Amino acid sequence: MNVNDYVVVSTVSDEFKGIILESKNPEKIILKLDSGYNISLNKKDIKETKVLSSLKKEKRSISKLKENPSLPTILILHTGGTIASRVDYKTGAVNPAFSPEEILEMFPDLQQIANIKSRLISNMFSEDMNFNHYNLIASEIEKESNIKGIIITHGTDTLHYTSAALSFMLDNLQFPVIIVGAQRSSDRGSSDAFLNLYCACKFIAETDYCGVAICMHQNLNDDNCVILPSLKTKKLHSSRRDAFKPVNAEEIAIVNKKQVNFIIKDYPKASNKKLIIKNFKDVKVGILMAHPNMKAEEISNYKNFDGLIIEGTGIAGNFPINKIDSYTEENEKIYNELKKLAKKIPVAATTQTIFGRVNMNVYSTGIKMQEIGILGNLLDMTTETAFIKLAFLLSNYPKEVRKLYSKNLKGEISSRINEKFLD
Repeated sequence: MNVNDYVVVSTVSDEFKGIILESKNPEKIILKLDSGYNISLNKKDIKETKVLSSLKKEKRSISKLKENPSLPTILILHTGGTIASRVDYKTGAVNPAFSPEEILEMFPDLQQIANIKSRLISNMFSEDMNFNHYNLIASEIEKESNIKGIIITHGTDTLHYTSAALSFMLDNLQFPVIIVGAQRSSDRGSSDAFLNLYCACKFIAETDYCGVAICMHQNLNDDNCVILPSLKTKKLHSSRRDAFKPVNAEEIAIVNKKQVNFIIKDYPKASNKKLIIKNFKDVKVGILMAHPNMKAEEISNYKNFDGLIIEGTGIAGNFPINKIDSYTEENEKIYNELKKLAKKIPVAATTQTIFGRVNMNVYSTGIKMQEIGILGNLLDMTTETAFIKLAFLLSNYPKEVRKLYSKNLKGEISSRINEKFLD
């Protein structure tokens, strides 16, 4: 049996007829049944299999594109995700579409906005990305000139990590770099892939913005997309199309098929300096979340790391470091481990609350944390951005990490939080 064969499979309990799909588990086969549903079968339960026919992959002929000299050129760099995928309704497989011709066949309206070029960087799940992939993306951006902008298609799970990384890495951008994902795959009527990609193209083509940003749905309707700040955005829902929201900051712009409306007036413009890329090294940075009944070993586990983000509770990013009775003797051990670790490596606190900033001046716990060298006081970075910033500084400014961590380098720290995020 081969993938795409049309078969009858007899098991110990029933008989199934369908097309064999690719299975990553060698002990199972996956069938697309005649009903359209998929079923997974254990090979050990199969008594007999008969191949009825083999489905040959159709060769698709796509016309070569002709450039329109009156339109700008936009490059799409693919890293994976659902945004640029095509469904084969005969097999049920979702196949990537990476060539400009394939993209415009899927989304023909893009031809009205720009000449589209594209190439594949890596077809991968975003949860598998690491610092090396950020460097790879940046090197591909560095190759480009004489274009209006770049779109990076990306899986949504770690999209905001990548946007933060590129913001720190890229100095003196000559064009915008917009990261685009999709929460719903293209085979679903509720897919957000088209509008997200269309609005990203329109934003690039019709504005003078020249920074890193994210483009995703504004709400559950197919009306608008928002251009989101690359260092102040978080994914707040696992599946909603409007999952990405700005934190302690405004959206950059609202985009729809008719127009682009900037929300902020002060945004990055093209630089007349040469692009500088500052790559990540393979530094070891951890994230540790505070929780009830913590143990000191959780802190000491990071003794061989280069840096640590501790996501604490409440306004001060607190950790359980106070011995108050016979039941909290472990807290004193946690305090001593934190003190020891903070002398060895940079340790910075964020808060588990989504909005607001860390303020270690409010309670005695925060004051004790400052006294042992915990960084992060009065900062409003998300945990994800703090993690990326610490790794970036360790990679590029290892001797200045403690000094630079609290400085606003690329807009990751708000001098004032917008009143709508305050109580």
